[in-house]
Amino acid sequence: QVQLVESGGGLVQPGGSLRLSCAASGPSFSNCTMGWFRQAPGKEREFVAAINWSGSRTQFADSVKGRFTISRNNAENTMYLQMKNLVPEDTAVYYCAANPTGGRWYVGTRTYEYNVWGLGTQVTVAS
Repeated sequence: QVQLVESGGGLVQPGGSLRLSCAASGPSFSNCTMGWFRQAPGKEREFVAAINWSGSRTQFADSVKGRFTISRNNAENTMYLQMKNLVPEDTAVYYCAANPTGGRWYVGTRTYEYNVWGLGTQVTVAS
């Protein structure tokens, strides 16, 4: 089964940018729908973005549309989240997640649709 490790988090000023990476191990990454979720202190984990097998379909939360981009490199077993124009409300632990059973066109937006999770990377937006 695929295993996931996030990286790229850190402290950034409002208006700044960060790129998160999710490195996957295991033979099935290219057949997984992949997603990014985040969880702020005291709040439930929420959907951020998702991408299908080939990268031809993506989905974003309304709060990040136009600011975040999701992509993947199946040859390198890696998914990315490019975040621009960050605001303090983006502060959270960011998790990558995988769904290996949804099919090539599938793009899930709910936590229960994913059954493999990384440990998360902290993103803090503050001046």
